[in-house]
Amino acid sequence: MATAKDYGLGPFIFPRGWFMVATSAQIGQKPHCVRFFGRDMVIYRGESGKAYMVGAYCPHMRTHIGKSTTSFMTQRGEQIEGESIHCPYHAWRFGPDGKCNKIPYSETIPPAAELGAYPVVEKYGALFYWNDPEGGAPDYDLPEIPEWDDPHYVQWEIDELGAMNLHQIEVTDNICDTQHLGPIHATTKQFYFENIICGHRVTQLLGGKHEILGHDVPISEFITYYTGPGILLSRFIGDNSNDSIMFIAHTPVDDGSVRVWHAVLGKIAERKPTGQDIVQARALQKLSLDAFAQDFEIWSNKEPCLKVMQMPADGNFLKVRTWYKQFYVPRADVAGVLARCEGRYTIPGMAGAEEGHARQRALEAIEA
Repeated sequence: MATAKDYGLGPFIFPRGWFMVATSAQIGQKPHCVRFFGRDMVIYRGESGKAYMVGAYCPHMRTHIGKSTTSFMTQRGEQIEGESIHCPYHAWRFGPDGKCNKIPYSETIPPAAELGAYPVVEKYGALFYWNDPEGGAPDYDLPEIPEWDDPHYVQWEIDELGAMNLHQIEVTDNICDTQHLGPIHATTKQFYFENIICGHRVTQLLGGKHEILGHDVPISEFITYYTGPGILLSRFIGDNSNDSIMFIAHTPVDDGSVRVWHAVLGKIAERKPTGQDIVQARALQKLSLDAFAQDFEIWSNKEPCLKVMQMPADGNFLKVRTWYKQFYVPRADVAGVLARCEGRYTIPGMAGAEEGHARQRALEAIEA
């Protein structure tokens, strides 16, 4: 298992950015246990319905507050009180800020009695957390998906692929890896391929023929982009009646392991989706999941690739990996990293996306 240091990413162990930590459906008024960024944490909903994420270990006797199913407190459903959560061992109570606000048998609360708090934002059927080794506020927003509230789209149900012992930089490599598209995903011919690196975003513009989508489709076009190091959206450009947006999120578990999710937001027709439309949308997501699972299987069974033995037509791994380093260095050093990688990159012998609406829409998205 290779670490951030092995890849030479920078002084930080974990990257700065927005990361998914759970699906909305997983979180209720019982603790949901997670481990990310080398920390064990617990997510729960208060009685208001708002979700909170706090540290997992009670400072009293280092009990994991989310892993008791047999205590009478948890059996009676009393662990959540208002917006607070109790440790099931001695019933110490902690607020959403992670600080102890009640000890049933003591009027005195030690100042150090806290779990730690990790604020989350709930959006698109998921919970997201801003991780920053420097402790700063977010310097970019979560990606906007205006189609999420469009009544013509079927909202996704997120697939969890699980965790793998691979550093997430190798998942990010896919944004520039043009030559895996044929062997893995049956892209029989690529008409154009281009990467654009700009700030915290890296974009892939792709146009080609895809065997799975059928030979009667003249060209399939995709605008795929990372917003930061852990959230990817890929927009399929159809005929305005079958547009779709694929969502992929991956979050470090420990230094050298990562958890991965997938989903698809599908537009079925110019009407409010019917029951049959929803079935078709789920089938579309399953087709996309099957394709993504092809990548996941490869990643799960490879050794770390600390340096790509790159061919000119592979795609610009060096520039993308340089772009990725900006999230592992102090903010003061980001401009220097970007100076080494920002730009537009094509594949030798293959057209870039000089013409057509794909490039224009990508440029508009970057400028937004």
